[in-house]
Amino acid sequence: MRPSSALQRGLFAPPPLSLLAVEPMRALLDLAAAKLAPRAEAVGDGHPVIVFPGLGGAPFTTAHLRQHIADAGFAAHCWGRGVNTGPEGRFDAWLDGLEEDLRARHAEAGRRVSLVGWSLGGVYARELAKRAPEAVRTVVTLGTPFASMRGTTHAESVFRLLRGDAQQLTPRLQARLREAPPVPVTSVYSRSDGVVNWRSCLQRRSARAENVEVPASHLGMVTHPAVLRVVVDRLAQPEGTWRPYRKA
Repeated sequence: MRPSSALQRGLFAPPPLSLLAVEPMRALLDLAAAKLAPRAEAVGDGHPVIVFPGLGGAPFTTAHLRQHIADAGFAAHCWGRGVNTGPEGRFDAWLDGLEEDLRARHAEAGRRVSLVGWSLGGVYARELAKRAPEAVRTVVTLGTPFASMRGTTHAESVFRLLRGDAQQLTPRLQARLREAPPVPVTSVYSRSDGVVNWRSCLQRRSARAENVEVPASHLGMVTHPAVLRVVVDRLAQPEGTWRPYRKA
């Protein structure tokens, strides 16, 4: 699916309130399904993977995802910054710290690092890959509205509550966020997402960029079995090679 000209301008409304209302229940069902699913097959090569939580998410919110990644044979790491309350201060200056963390992980492992970001965490992952492509192997975002950050989600009120500053999201910055990083990148989205408009998660497909649809809720993106399969499949590709995701 190719993003429309409307998407390029960010002209989308948040999801219906009916979808938002059932998000908690759907997330619980997604978690229950994950608990009943078989353990991940060990297909990884041990390279490091940093997982970024969504807005307002503490480390425990991505614990199941990180454990699944570890079970699949990768070195899974939390982003190490506690609760994601949004960027502190100027966005680019704040990203400097995350870039230092990434480069340190890359130097320590002696291997490129894959980045998995949920919702707002996916924005961090994409921007870090643009800053340090030589240190990043691949990026996977889960329900990340990088294509339209303003007016298309129900998370803006949460952001204002936690951080109170949305003035940095200028048209220039929004245009930058829509640009794909120069590494393989997969955007996982759900048409039934109750928090972000699914169209805002779409990127222009290219030789190294794709969109993969799943039936998950937004809050269940980090536990839904279909999402976990996509994440592991993307991480398991040999370094230096890439092919579009194909459902089994």
